[in-house]
Amino acid sequence: MKNLFQLVILFPLLSLSQKEKNPCETLSSINALIQENHYRPKPIDDSLSVYAFKTFLSRLDEENRLFIAPEITELKKHEYEIDDYINTHNCSFLHDFYSTYSKSVSRYSAIITELKVSNFQFSSEEKVVFSKKAFPYAADETELKRMYRKRILFNVLRDIAELSTNKDSLVSNFDALAISNKLKVFDRFECKTESYQMSEDEFNAIFYSVFCSYFDPHTEYFSENNKSEFFSTVSSDNLTFGLYVSMSDKDEITIDGIMPGSSAHFSNKIDVGDQLLKIQYKDEAYEIACASMKKIDEIITSKKYTKATFTFRKKSGEIYSVRLVKKVLKDYQNNVFSFKLRTDNSTFGYIKIPSFYSTFENGKSSITSDVVKELDKLQEDKIDGLIIDIENNGGGSMEEAVQLSSLFINDGPLAIMNNNKNDKQIIGDSILGTIYNGPMVIMINGFSASASEFFANAMQDYNRAIIVGNKSLGKATMQRILPLNLYNDQFLKLTLEKFYRITGKSNQYNGIKPDVEIPLLFDKQMPRENSEATALKNDEIGGVFNYNYIRNPIYADAIAASKKRIAESIDAIEIENLNTKITPLYEADLPPVVLQFTYVFDDVNRVNSLWKEIKKETEKVYPITVELNIADDKNQKKDDFMKTNTTERIKNIHQNFHILEATHILYDINNLKP
Repeated sequence: MKNLFQLVILFPLLSLSQKEKNPCETLSSINALIQENHYRPKPIDDSLSVYAFKTFLSRLDEENRLFIAPEITELKKHEYEIDDYINTHNCSFLHDFYSTYSKSVSRYSAIITELKVSNFQFSSEEKVVFSKKAFPYAADETELKRMYRKRILFNVLRDIAELSTNKDSLVSNFDALAISNKLKVFDRFECKTESYQMSEDEFNAIFYSVFCSYFDPHTEYFSENNKSEFFSTVSSDNLTFGLYVSMSDKDEITIDGIMPGSSAHFSNKIDVGDQLLKIQYKDEAYEIACASMKKIDEIITSKKYTKATFTFRKKSGEIYSVRLVKKVLKDYQNNVFSFKLRTDNSTFGYIKIPSFYSTFENGKSSITSDVVKELDKLQEDKIDGLIIDIENNGGGSMEEAVQLSSLFINDGPLAIMNNNKNDKQIIGDSILGTIYNGPMVIMINGFSASASEFFANAMQDYNRAIIVGNKSLGKATMQRILPLNLYNDQFLKLTLEKFYRITGKSNQYNGIKPDVEIPLLFDKQMPRENSEATALKNDEIGGVFNYNYIRNPIYADAIAASKKRIAESIDAIEIENLNTKITPLYEADLPPVVLQFTYVFDDVNRVNSLWKEIKKETEKVYPITVELNIADDKNQKKDDFMKTNTTERIKNIHQNFHILEATHILYDINNLKP
C-alpha cells in the first residue's frame, strides 16, 4: 500500500531512446502517458484544439493587451487544427505563435518608450473602464497605444491619490508630484517587458501546460526546476541559502529572517532588515532591478545554483558582500507546530499543519511523525481537547494523509480509491490503535485540498471530529510525477486515481461542507475546484457500510450551540457585512472613471475606505490565551529565531476568529459531558 500512495517518480510505460528534438516529441510523450494512465483520458480532437487555442492565448495575454485583432485573425487558422498537428507530429504552429508573441512584446516595449519621451498630458476627458472580463483586442497599433496611454495616466493619477487623504494638499503640489510619479509608473511598465520576454523553450513549456490542463487542472508539465519547486512545497526540509526575503512597496528585497544553521546564519553579517542589492553567480552579476528579477528568483530557488555571492546594504548605509552556499535545512514555515490555548478552566491543544509534507527529495521528516511529537508534548500538559488547523493546507503526500487519519481511528476503512480501469480499492487504517481519543475540532477553508480533504473526510465520516470553517477546495484526485525521458529533465504530474469517502460519496468538485460554517473574509473569492473549466465532475459509487461510526450526541449538541452562537455573534455579522461590500469589487464591472485627478482621487478613496475596514477586521484581536507547551518553552528560551517565529504565530492565532470558535466548541463538549 505504501507505494500506492506515496508521491513518487515512476518510469513511464513508453521508452525514449534519445533526448527531445522538437516540441512534438514532448507532446507525444505527454499524450501517450495521459491516454494510457490518466483517470479519465480524452481524445485528441477539435474540442482539444478549441480549448488549447483559447487557453494558450489567455495564458500569453491574459488581459488582451499585447496582441492586436489582425494578429488574432491570422492565428485563428490554427484554432481547429491543433489536434491534427499533434496527431501528425507537426508542431510548427508553435513557432508561428512564438513569432507573433515576440513581435507583440517588441511592440509593447516600443510603445512604452515612445510614450515616455512624448509630451505626456496629466489630464484627459477620456474614461478608463474596468471589467471582470477581458476586453476585445485592439483593432490596430494606434488603438493599442491610446489604451496604454490611458492606463499609464490612470496609474500616475492613482499613485498621487494614494499619497495622502488631503486632496487640497495634493492638488497644490500636483505638477511636481505628476512628474515624479510618471517616472515611477513608466519604470513599472518597462519592467513588464522583461517578464514578457521568454525563450522559445519557455514559450513551448506554457503550451505543454495548457495541453495537460485540458484533461484536468492538476495534470501538469514540469521542467526539472518546476519539479524541485513543487517538492519544496511538500517537504519540511529544503536546499536553501537560509534567507527569508520579502519585496517592499518600493520593489526592494529585504531580509525577513535567517534560518539557524544556514550559510547566511554562520556568516555573522546578515541582519533582518538588510536590503539585498546584487547577486553574483560565477562571472555574472545581477542587480536587484526589474531587468534581472527572473534570474535572481531562479538563483535563490533552484537547486541548480548552490553557491553565490550576495551584496547587501544595512540600514546604516554600509554595503557588504558575503558568499553563501546552499544547505538542506528544516523549513520552519512549512513545519507542524503546536500551542496550548486556555479558556476558563480548560486547556486545549492547537496543532497547525501547513502541508502534508513527507520525505520527498530533501525531506528528512514527515507530517505524521511531527504531529505525534507535538501531540505527545500537549498530552504531557494534560489538554482537554484538540484543534487541528488545516486551513490553507493544499495537500501533499496521500500516504501521510492515510497515516495521520489512522492515528485517530482505532480500526476500519478510511476511503475508497478508484483508477481508470474502475479497479476499486478500500484504503484501510494503517496504524493499530489511536494516539488520542479526546474531543477534536478540525479547521478547514477554501484552500484546504487533496490530502487535507482526505483527512477531514475520514474524521467527519467517523464522527471523530467536528469540522468547522468553510467549504474546502474540492480536489479528490491523486497525482504522481512521471519522467518524460531518460534524461530526467522533463516530467508530467499526472492524475491517476480518484478517492471516495467510505460512504461512496466524493468531495471532488463540490468540496467538504463543514459541520459548522464560520464566516471568512473573501471566502467567495477563493478559487475552488468548481471554478475550473476542466475539473473532473462529482459522482458517487457504492460505499462501505461496516465501519464503526461513533455516535456522539454531545457533538450534535455542541454543533447546534456553535451555530446559534455564530448567528448571534457581532464579529460574524461584521465579517458577513464586509463580504457583501467586497463581492461587487470582484464580480461586477466597476463604474468608469474620468481621467482627471479629482475623479481618480474620489475613486481611490472610495476603494481605500473599504480596504481600511478590511484591514481593521483582519487585525482584530480575539480573547484567546496562547501558551507554549512546557517542552517548547524550555527549548526556545535561547533561540532568538524561534522566539520571532513564535511571536508571529501567536499573533496569527489571536487574529483568527475560527480558532476562537473552535475553543468555544471544545469548551461546550467538555461541559456537556454527562
